[in-house]
Order: sequence, then C-alpha cells, then structure tokens
Amino acid sequence: MGKPDEKPANKWNSDSYDEGHSFVFEYGEGVVDLLEPEHGERILDLGCGTGHLTDRIAEPGATVVGLDASEEMVETAHETYPEYTFVNEDARDFSFDDPFDAVFSNAALHWIPEQDAVLESVADALVPGGRFVAELGGTGNVAAIVNAVRDEAAARGYDVESPWYFPSVGEYTSKLESHGFETRYATLFDRPTELDNGTDGLADWLGMFGDSLLSTIPDDEQSTVIAAVEDRLREAQFQDGTWIADYRRLRVVARKTQSSDDR
Repeated sequence: MGKPDEKPANKWNSDSYDEGHSFVFEYGEGVVDLLEPEHGERILDLGCGTGHLTDRIAEPGATVVGLDASEEMVETAHETYPEYTFVNEDARDFSFDDPFDAVFSNAALHWIPEQDAVLESVADALVPGGRFVAELGGTGNVAAIVNAVRDEAAARGYDVESPWYFPSVGEYTSKLESHGFETRYATLFDRPTELDNGTDGLADWLGMFGDSLLSTIPDDEQSTVIAAVEDRLREAQFQDGTWIADYRRLRVVARKTQSSDDR
C-alpha cells in the first residue's frame, strides 16, 4: 500500500500534553476496560501518545507495542516506560512481522481523514478473529468550539476548516464492514469534558490541539481570535472557573472476520 499524501500535522509537546491535558488518557481507561486485555495476548496501541494507556493495557500480562506518528511522543513513552516497545510510524501505513490479537486506539483516529488506509493497515495487522477496539471523536464533537473559531476567523477574512474526522455510527461501521470487520458494539455519546488550567483552559486546549484548525490565521492574530472565541463561548461553556468542551465520542468494538484475509 502506498503512503497517502501527507497532511499538515499538529505540533505535539509531550510535557504539555501530560501536564495540562491528562484527561485524554484518563478518559481512555474506560476504553481499556472495553478492550479487556488478557495475559499472553499481543496488542497494538495505535496512537499511543506518551504511553500511559500502553502501560495500563499491559497490566494483565499482555505484550503491548505502542505506535505513534509523533517522534516526541514516542521518545517520551520510551523514557517513561522503557520496558515496552514503541515505534514511530504512520497509522495509515504500518506493518509488523507478527500479527496482533487486538488493536486498541484512544483519541487518535479522528486526526486522520484517510480512515480507509488506517483500517486496511489495522486489518492486515490482526489475526483472523482479532478485535479492534477504539474511541475517537464522533459527529458533532467540539462543534461549538470549531464554529466559534470559524466565525471569528471569517469576520477577519480567513477561512477555517475543521482538520478532524468525526464520523457517525453508520458511517464508521460501514467503513469497518468494507475492510473485513464485523461490528460487535458501537455507540455515540455526549461527554462534556472539563479542561485543565482554569480560565486558561480553552486557550491552552486550542494551543495543544488547534494548530491545524488555526493554521490559516496569521500567528500575530491568533491570540486575538482566541480571546474572541472565549467571549463567544463563555456564557455557555465556562462554569465555576472551568471551561467545558463539548466532546462527543464514538466507541467501537469490531472483529476481523475469518475471511477478511482474502479481501
């Protein structure tokens, strides 16, 4: 499979990610529970970030490999958890010599519009009957934030498009089916999420996750746009000194069918 065209990448700072946005992997604990890792299983953590959930998956005695496209995230994961294997690879185009019993992903896949390429690689990495357990942003995720940024940018003459892929249940389960998976569980749910760092929470969130969203706005105007976005959202999404992001999450559990290797 040829590598898809490169897209502008978000710039990741692993220290800021761990210190100021720990809710990402803390909420991921529930996805690990859905995975139900077992002793002796070989599991791939796809989009492993700084490795905290990789460590959690390994607790029952599973052999876990972490994969992430960010070199800095992988380096931090290696330093924090030297007992595990971490690789710096593209989720759209990866392969391993030995297959996995399961592929796990939390809060990573919505960064990749080319889901067909991702799911092809995931299917190829699994044993027949292997499971794929994932959570990603679902349709409508952070819509209030995206719309506020878009409106404030437009008022200044700039076009802003969401860089994320937030599918519906029907859209994503259809993609899974087309790549040889049988969906066993799928749900879309609202998860209003408290952002860290008090009054700075929304600005910090945009600083960590919004590089691509803000990319068409000149650097010297971004702080003005962010302040205007805060003004737009404060009444509805700032409560008791904390910003609340309008997260909506999609969780899926799917099995690779026995015949999917013959695709």
